[in-house]
Amino acid sequence: MTPHPTTPTPPGSRPPGPGAPGGSGRDRPLPPPALVVVAHGSRDPRARSTVRALLDRVRTLRPGLPVHLGHIELNEPLLADTLAGLHARGTGRAVLVPLLFGRGHHVKRDIPRAAAASPLHTRVAAPLGPHPLLAEALHVRLSEAGLARADRARLFTVATAADGIVLASVGGDEAVQAAGITGMLLAARLAVPVMAAALDEEGSIATVAEQLRAAGSQQLALAPYLIGPEIDASLVEEAAREVGCSAAEALGAYPAIGKLALAKYTSALGISPQQAQGTPAG
Repeated sequence: MTPHPTTPTPPGSRPPGPGAPGGSGRDRPLPPPALVVVAHGSRDPRARSTVRALLDRVRTLRPGLPVHLGHIELNEPLLADTLAGLHARGTGRAVLVPLLFGRGHHVKRDIPRAAAASPLHTRVAAPLGPHPLLAEALHVRLSEAGLARADRARLFTVATAADGIVLASVGGDEAVQAAGITGMLLAARLAVPVMAAALDEEGSIATVAEQLRAAGSQQLALAPYLIGPEIDASLVEEAAREVGCSAAEALGAYPAIGKLALAKYTSALGISPQQAQGTPAG
């Protein structure tokens, strides 16, 4: 009997393995890569509960997806320990989603270094901001504090709406620049000027407040562009007192942030949310 010819395997490719097309019918599809939410870390015990609430939101949106937490600093589990634990349990792939709003030094250096040092096949997703959902979240927090009209957010009673917003960010110049883009989206929602400033840079908040007042704003509000509390919460209060204005609450576990984290995960895989279920990383 003449044997059937075989098709050579192209260079650089692998024969079908478990879960691959052409593999054994008994094989199951590969599980999706783990989603590792990378939080900043904080000495404030409220930070951990806030991040846990966001992880729960992601799990609700995508049941069955393995969702884990790793901190850059200050809190356990640290990111390196989370990745090591996943490897020890046989997880081969992970997508790291920074719970940060711009490309500061943590996104550019610390997280990629941890990913490169891990034995896992990892991808690092883009930070959460800038994004319209973050402008929505800021609008809601300002509305809750009576500092913005709620015509495009939830229905809150507004005592005194601000006519200028200082958007307080942390993480360096690039993070502030990214905050400025979200600030433009927020300004479009509120129809008042919004300017970003560095909460962790001395004099930055005061300088921006002076610029807003020079442009005609009289009733200012401070909007923390933070999950909260990544840094000492008293810094927000002190900054608000320094410039003579009220401050909204940090974004916290606002529901859309969990949705945004999941969107960054699927985007890092190059797929749509509808394709995400059971789709392996390339």
